[in-house]
Amino acid sequence: MPTTVKAYAATSATEPLTPTTIERRDVGPRDVRIDIRYAGICHSDIHTARGEWGATNYPIVVGHEITGVVAEVGSEVTRFHVGDRVGVGCMVDSCGECQYCRRGDEQYCVKGNIQTYGGVGKDGVPTQGGYSQAIVVTEDFVLRIPDGLELDAAAPLLCAGITLYSPLKHWGAGPGTRVAVVGLGGLGHMGVQLAHALGAEVTVLSQSLKKQEEGLRLGADHYHATSDPDTFRRLAASFDLVINTVSASIDVDAYLSLLAVDGTMVNVGAPEHPQSVSAFSLLMRRISFAGSTIGGIRETQEMLDFCAEQGITALIETIGVEQVNEAYERVLASDVRYRFVIDTSTLA
Repeated sequence: MPTTVKAYAATSATEPLTPTTIERRDVGPRDVRIDIRYAGICHSDIHTARGEWGATNYPIVVGHEITGVVAEVGSEVTRFHVGDRVGVGCMVDSCGECQYCRRGDEQYCVKGNIQTYGGVGKDGVPTQGGYSQAIVVTEDFVLRIPDGLELDAAAPLLCAGITLYSPLKHWGAGPGTRVAVVGLGGLGHMGVQLAHALGAEVTVLSQSLKKQEEGLRLGADHYHATSDPDTFRRLAASFDLVINTVSASIDVDAYLSLLAVDGTMVNVGAPEHPQSVSAFSLLMRRISFAGSTIGGIRETQEMLDFCAEQGITALIETIGVEQVNEAYERVLASDVRYRFVIDTSTLA
């Protein structure tokens, strides 16, 4: 019989999250049951819980930055054992057959990967996320947390970390490249650390200079305020790669002006409303405006191992589950340095 576990759920777009229980499926031959220890709070959780990205199937338990310990494995599982430190990110399954799944880009599965929450599993049951005591996931979508990473600080790496690592690797950030990170928040503070560790020259572009000291400490070489109109003039054509991490609308053309010839601006933040861009912003220096989501499972494991080797983790504030609604408001007010993580033992 399925296992009943405690959780925190959104029941509508306007009501606060509240305690509930959910059912987790029996452990199948290739499944891993994980006792969740920590669940990071991602801005995507808030967008979904509040129905800002389209229709949400309520009640929903969000959370896709999950770390914990293996509690049970199926008879055919070979890569994990009871007691292993593991994680689950934004996906819990995919078709496994299309060209993208076969090459390790499950996030771009032709049939659509199965999201950790808000999706529908192959059993036809809606998926529920990490604000809960336990989760059952097929072994192919379970990640090993290296010993060098604490489980609480590692949780945001499963979304925020890979969301920045994937485009940095894809667009070749490294020695000799100039990378600008727009925003020093939950995503941006990961981007600065990762780009620095990869060897790039790193610039933070933030609305003000109030986080400058922290940005430089995290590895930025330069820090500029975008509220100063002169910033865009002085930095014109200065970067090979600009990664926009903010989820609010920006003047895309202004940021495109910062790119050198053949440069790329990558959007990893997901604003609620469409944004416009002038074709001339792209034409005049053969630049590209791109998007990127998370990475595949293989790349996510690579990122976790890289972070352990480099001593990179998210900067976190750990909270009890009863504080989640307050935490949502603080995220929206940019009042967190830089990621909230729920201690799921407080669900007991």
